[in-house]
Amino acid sequence: MTLLTIVLLACITFFSRYLFLHPKLPLRIGAKMTHFLSFSAPAVLTAIWVPIIFIKDNNFNSNLTNPYLLAATVAVITSYKSQNIYLTLATSISTFIVLQLI
Repeated sequence: MTLLTIVLLACITFFSRYLFLHPKLPLRIGAKMTHFLSFSAPAVLTAIWVPIIFIKDNNFNSNLTNPYLLAATVAVITSYKSQNIYLTLATSISTFIVLQLI
């Protein structure tokens, strides 16, 4: 069910942007709608990562021993400081693996 939801949301995001923003199509939308559509990708990504980080065994898990939460925190801090996606990816995955081994 989750995979179906993710695929459907990805299709909605793709087609809403393709149909309205492709330069060769005669349909044009206003600036307000373009601005509104800019929120669709962050909304979909948030819908994906929040349950992964905070839900475990159908319970809310915000403990400081949660390796998902700690690795996500490292990812946010690293991306803010470095603005480098590869460094962010490497440090957050490394942090997660180390926390899983401990």
